[in-house]
Amino acid sequence: MPVPKVRTKWRPTLALIVYVVLLAVMALPILIVIWFRAVEASSNRMAPAEIGALVVAFMLTLGVAYVLTRTITGPIDALIARTEEIARGGKGAIRPLESYGTREIAVLSQSFLDLAGKLVDRTEYVRSFAAHVSHELKSPLTAIRGAAELLRDDDAERPMTKAQSLHFLDNIIADAVRLDALLQRLRELAQAETPVAEGRSSITDIISSLHGRFPALNISGAGDTEISVALPQEAAGIVFANLAENALQHGATLLELRISVDARTAVILVCDDGSGISEANRQRIFQPFFSTRREQGGTGMGLGIVRAMLSSHGGTIRLVKTTSVGTKFEITIPGPS
Repeated sequence: MPVPKVRTKWRPTLALIVYVVLLAVMALPILIVIWFRAVEASSNRMAPAEIGALVVAFMLTLGVAYVLTRTITGPIDALIARTEEIARGGKGAIRPLESYGTREIAVLSQSFLDLAGKLVDRTEYVRSFAAHVSHELKSPLTAIRGAAELLRDDDAERPMTKAQSLHFLDNIIADAVRLDALLQRLRELAQAETPVAEGRSSITDIISSLHGRFPALNISGAGDTEISVALPQEAAGIVFANLAENALQHGATLLELRISVDARTAVILVCDDGSGISEANRQRIFQPFFSTRREQGGTGMGLGIVRAMLSSHGGTIRLVKTTSVGTKFEITIPGPS
């Protein structure tokens, strides 16, 4: 998308407007004094005290204008210069200004710094994510190419056995399946990052959908299961299906959704009785492409998709430390409206 450009035309500076307005305000009493002197028959000359008062008023006006320009235009000019510096230097240029002048400019500057930080973090995330994606796609593609070349170059004098050919074909199919899974996860992540619809889903419908998709799991709900949360049905399906699939892949047979609500927020504890997450991996589970099941086809993208999907709808997810077996995630999301 091209960057919108501000239409070029002459515009007065803020300092010019301040000086002109204040001088215009000062000119009003001067004109009044001149008018009365003009219509007064006794004298057409201004007294020294009147002239002195007008000079003082003029100097005070210039002083007020100077203070206003220092407290308003100075910080604004500094903020403009900082935006250009950040555009050139990236994250290292994100730092507070020397002076803010007014509370409103301080709030504006803080909002700008927050936005700039998020944009730089987003750029770094995209760069890192692209590197991970290229690596993840390269591995199966390399394996497919190698197996295909071996099949193509099969020597007629010493041909492969049927078992060898089937082995290479199975490898090609397995890697193709992995590529398909990666692409599916990437589509889900793209949908999570750019939600196109709003809506709500009831906890009852979510549990019913999970029953149909994961018959091997004993899925139940506890608490306020009749409420609805601020997640479109498709987004809710992606979030809870990923969590249920993770539980199933780690040996779980039970999955429970425990719901509690306050005035505006719903908290959902998703608990399973699987093998759990080791202490060493607890800090890494939301990292893109981190998986302990890579040999079994795990992509390491499921929890990242869940977090991105929830974040785009105002929710959060965190891993809750448990003293027993299994895994427990806490989801916080806008609840009843």
